[in-house]
Amino acid sequence: MSTGKITGTENAGQTDQLSVVTTATDGIRVLSLAGEIDHHTGDTLRQALDASGTPHPRIVVDLHQVTFMDSSGINILITAHQALSEAGGWLRLAAASESVMRTICIVGVDTFIDCRDTLRQALTN
Repeated sequence: MSTGKITGTENAGQTDQLSVVTTATDGIRVLSLAGEIDHHTGDTLRQALDASGTPHPRIVVDLHQVTFMDSSGINILITAHQALSEAGGWLRLAAASESVMRTICIVGVDTFIDCRDTLRQALTN
């Protein structure tokens, strides 16, 4: 298992940030996120989801510590899903809080990105 951490930079007066801890389990990259996903922290998520050059990339995004996600986060997830699918891989979302899952469902992301209740479920077929 490999691990790494990316932390979003803070803007002046901006106290919210997004941290990303990256691990790998059975060839699946797991991104454990904590904080808020918005236009201030979106680049951190975008960089973590980049799988260019990886054949058949599989990524699970663990959302259980994400407290807020706006349309910026939704757009980043949609773009990543498309890129991963085109590369022969997939993206799954796991353990989203009720408020984050509500956002995902309102815009219909759950109809084309696989959303699982737990990280364990997301790591199994």
